[in-house]
Amino acid sequence: MQIFPAIDLYEGAAVRLYKGDYNQMTVYSRDPLSVAREFERQGAQAVHLVDLEGARSGETPNLPIVARIARETGLFAEIGGGIRRMETVETYLDASVDRVILGTAAVTDEAFLQSAVDRYGEKIAVGVDVRDGCVAIHGWTQASGYTCDAFCEKMVRMGVQTLICTDISRDGAMRGTNRALYQQLSARYGVQIVASGGVSSLEDVRALRQMGLYGAIIGKAWYTGAINLTEAIEVAK
Repeated sequence: MQIFPAIDLYEGAAVRLYKGDYNQMTVYSRDPLSVAREFERQGAQAVHLVDLEGARSGETPNLPIVARIARETGLFAEIGGGIRRMETVETYLDASVDRVILGTAAVTDEAFLQSAVDRYGEKIAVGVDVRDGCVAIHGWTQASGYTCDAFCEKMVRMGVQTLICTDISRDGAMRGTNRALYQQLSARYGVQIVASGGVSSLEDVRALRQMGLYGAIIGKAWYTGAINLTEAIEVAK
C-alpha cells in the first residue's frame, strides 16, 4: 500500500483544516517545499497536495509551489482543489504533476470528467468526499444527491481508475479512520482506492493495508507527531 503524506496549501503555506472548516485552520509551515523534502527524506515516494484556495476559486493560486514540489523532489505528486476546466488539468500536468484529482466537477460536469478520463486515463483521479453516506461537494458545504455507492459505481463505469475517499467526519479529528467504509469499498470496486480522513495510528495503516487498499493519506497525524512516517511506510508495505 502506498502512503501519501499530505500538504494542504493556503497562501503558499502548508496548513491543516479541521473537518474542512477554513475558520479552523492551523499553519504548520511557510515553506511547503521543505515539508515535501522532509517527506522524501523519511522514505515517502508520493505526496498528496490540495490547493485550498483553488477549491474555493477554481483557480491555481498555489501553482508555483506545486510545480516546485513536483519538479524539485522525486515524489509522485497528485493535486486536487477546484479543478473544473481542462485548461487547469493541462496546467498541472504541464507543471510535472503526476495525477490530477477532480472533486466537485466530477459530480457536476460529467462531460468534462469523461473527456479528462478519455484523454489522460490514469492521470485522473476522483475525490469521493462522504458525509453521512452521501457525497458532498463545493468544499464539503453541499450535498450532491449521490450516495457514496451510487457515485462510486458511476465513476467505475466512466473509467476512473483511482478513487480517493474521504470520510469528512474523521478528517483532522484524530479519531481513527472509518475502516468499515474502506472495507466495503475495497470489496466492491476493482479500482485503486485511497483512504483519506482520520488515518491517525499505525494500527489504522495496518488495517487498511490488510484490506488490500491501494493507498492511504496521512495528514494531521504526521504534523502533530502522532504517526512516524518512516514507520507508517514500513507497516504499509
